[in-house]
Amino acid sequence: MVQYRHFGQLDWQPSALGFGAMRLPTIGDDSSNIDEDKAVDMIRHAIDNGVNYVDTACMYHDGASEPVVGKALDDGYREKVKLATKLSMGFFDKSHEGMEEFLEGQLEKLRTDHVDFYLLHGLNKERWEEFKELQVFDWLEDKVEEGKVRHLGFSFHGDYETFKEIIDGYDDWTMCQIQYNYMDKYHQATQKGLRYAAANDLAVVIMEPIRGGQLASSPPPAIRESEAWQEISQKMGPVEMALNWLWDQPEVSVALSGMSAPEHVEQNLRLADRSSVGRLSVEETRLIEEVGEQYNQVPVGCTACNYCMPCPNDVDIPGNFELYNDSELYERFEENREKYYSMDPGARASACVECGQCEEVCPQNLDVIDLLAETAEYFGDEG
Repeated sequence: MVQYRHFGQLDWQPSALGFGAMRLPTIGDDSSNIDEDKAVDMIRHAIDNGVNYVDTACMYHDGASEPVVGKALDDGYREKVKLATKLSMGFFDKSHEGMEEFLEGQLEKLRTDHVDFYLLHGLNKERWEEFKELQVFDWLEDKVEEGKVRHLGFSFHGDYETFKEIIDGYDDWTMCQIQYNYMDKYHQATQKGLRYAAANDLAVVIMEPIRGGQLASSPPPAIRESEAWQEISQKMGPVEMALNWLWDQPEVSVALSGMSAPEHVEQNLRLADRSSVGRLSVEETRLIEEVGEQYNQVPVGCTACNYCMPCPNDVDIPGNFELYNDSELYERFEENREKYYSMDPGARASACVECGQCEEVCPQNLDVIDLLAETAEYFGDEG
């Protein structure tokens, strides 16, 4: 089983662990080719063991996530959970009619007549202004009145000032979803934003608690040999370290995990069962955050979320950045240079034509074009 926490102003207790459906198991390298049987079993096993919050979106797995989640929530499982999905800019005609058609399609895919939490997806300054121009709240409040949407929220990838503006800009938010982990304490919404949201009675759901898997394994030598890592790793493993750091904070309502294998589910369930506020000592918190500062020396802050993919010019954007980061962190330049040149020439960083589509959708707000050029230069690729 798992422990349960508070959820802002709602009289409902969410499981400390939520199931994020962005990294479900796949067959082969095609993100849209989800291993449905395995994914359904994993989601249901998590629910059978106390998980009661499931999160998805239309763009996850190139559109395949919502139908698989809908299938998993058949046979009585829908009634056991709160379900969240998102209104994603760029996937509907910019009108109330377009949003209506989009939501109806989501409900059909999810095999339900309502979603519990409907989030404006991936807000930053620009998207916030776009949604306001659409008078989105007039439409959303109609959906709440009709019962198709129970509660309103937003997911966020911007800076603290924009985060605060969004919270202050609408009176009936129930929750928000932020990227937050011990690497991102001072990035995006930041810890200050987490506390501001909670102080305004918003539930806070955490995405990327393990930084896209980056914090799930043994760190590179420079970090592994540090005094902070040596000390904290004697007490807990990497995943436990990341999740305990989050669950130690009372403002955190749910930590979403994008689990892609049954063993991930089992491990996270065990950790969620032992989770609590105040579990870490002051010294343990300090050590974990010191490790986070060391991790932040990575050249490219990419979490491999794949929002930028597919690239219209077939550049493997996350793959290039992974090789660059791995080379710097693990001192594996020659090995990764060989891997870089084994890629199809059209997939290498040097093949970027600077169309900018990736930068428009990157949740980390990375200067992708410049970073691809930097990656190509790093590996000596003149194109």
